[in-house]
Amino acid sequence: MTVIPDPERANPLEFTMRWPVRGYELDSRGHVNNAVYLSWAEEIATAHAEAAGYGREWSEPRGGGWVVRRTEITYHQPAVYGDEVELTVKVELVKGARGVRRTSIRRAPDGELLAEVLTEWVWVRLSDGRPTQVPRELVDLAAAATAATIARRRPGPRAGQPAQTRD
Repeated sequence: MTVIPDPERANPLEFTMRWPVRGYELDSRGHVNNAVYLSWAEEIATAHAEAAGYGREWSEPRGGGWVVRRTEITYHQPAVYGDEVELTVKVELVKGARGVRRTSIRRAPDGELLAEVLTEWVWVRLSDGRPTQVPRELVDLAAAATAATIARRRPGPRAGQPAQTRD
């Protein structure tokens, strides 16, 4: 099945937003609190789903929704009050009951990388909260990104060894 994107909607695989660092997001040292980066990653993921047409209105009739299962954050530089941050989220994988998104957080004026957030999501049934298959439409939509992610993760053959093949 070929999925044709709706030109009125955001790109379903990548999305960018900017906003200012707010005073209540700071820790006692004047840096953005570590927990805020996770909040930002969830905020942009939700905004992305809504803008692309795959948010709550789309998910609920299909009986499911996304919940965060695991998060990995790499901090590079602190954000401080007055910074404008630019977040870009990319869908890397949608397979089975899982989805993986990577969010980069940069200082907007100079593009300095502040943090990277890798978030694994699970599609769950709304009726009982149990993991279940992601709707086929989303799997198909992310097929190329999923294939690229799997190819990057799969180790290549070692020198002197034949490549492994799968039937």
